[in-house]
Amino acid sequence: MATFHDRRFTVPLYSITEAAQYLGVPRATLKTWVDGYVRHPEGRTVIGKPLVTAAAQTLPGYPRLPFVGFAEAYVLNAFRSAGVPLQRIRASLDALIREVGPYALASEKLSTDGAEVLWDAAKHMGEDGSVRRLVVPRSGQIVFTEVVESFLREISFDAGYAGLIHLRQYKGADVVMDPDRSYGHPIFDRAGVEVENVLGRIRAGEPLEVTAKDFGLRVTELRAALAVSA
Repeated sequence: MATFHDRRFTVPLYSITEAAQYLGVPRATLKTWVDGYVRHPEGRTVIGKPLVTAAAQTLPGYPRLPFVGFAEAYVLNAFRSAGVPLQRIRASLDALIREVGPYALASEKLSTDGAEVLWDAAKHMGEDGSVRRLVVPRSGQIVFTEVVESFLREISFDAGYAGLIHLRQYKGADVVMDPDRSYGHPIFDRAGVEVENVLGRIRAGEPLEVTAKDFGLRVTELRAALAVSA
């Protein structure tokens, strides 16, 4: 198992703005996952705890999310994509952390134990509708729905925790986030070069064919990356 001196847990790599861009979620949404919220509907006080591992705010725009925090946000985005309002499943997430362990959303155990834990938590709390958009019975087991499973398949694990993430929005190009390469920022996996460095040459006017040849990439991969950055 990873130790929590592992740089994936301790070194902030991404600002909230950067991480939101890589995730494809609104910055305001990610900020509530990172910092929580306090709201006052109809005279009541509603507190939402932080859901993502992050360093305390220092200066605006500075990195706050370590790689594991980004991985947690990636999984939360899977839940969001399944159509589940996160405020409805915060208690279930507490159960997940209790049963699976710290950093549960970035843990390999999420794939094996997480669906069952969320199902049991939903039954215990009498909350079926929202959580059951995430988990379903299949072949005698409780498993994640196809939407969530598709996100989890894009995470590779190292010593029990997220070690590599394939970014799903780059259709046609294998773009990954790897904490050991390019400070965790998106890279073309095969070429090992940062996406922004490649796109910078294209934006400066270099032909796609020349750039692709220089980096050992296909033109279709560059077009896919350009589509995401547009």
